[in-house]
Amino acid sequence: MSDKQAYEKKLEAQIDEWNADIDKLKAQAKKASADAEADHEKEIDKLESRRDDMKEKLDELKSASEDAWEDIKDGAESAWSSMSDAVSSAASRF
Repeated sequence: MSDKQAYEKKLEAQIDEWNADIDKLKAQAKKASADAEADHEKEIDKLESRRDDMKEKLDELKSASEDAWEDIKDGAESAWSSMSDAVSSAASRF
C-alpha cells in the first residue's frame, strides 16, 4: 500500500469517527432544553459542514496523482486539525 493509499484510509477512518461523534452530539442535543437544543443544532450544522469539507479534501486526494497528493495533504492536515478542535470544543459544551 502506498503512502497515499494509507493516508486515504486514515482520513476515511477519521471521517467515520467524526460521523459517530456528531451522532452522539445530536442525541445529546435532543435531551437538552429547547433553547439549548437550538444552540446545539447550530454547532452540529457547523461540524457537519466542516466534515463535508474534509470529505471534499479526501475526494481531491483520491483523484490526485502520486506526485501531487502531498500538496493536497497539507491542506487536509490543516482542515483535519480544525475539525478535531471543533468536535472537541462542541463535545465539551454539550
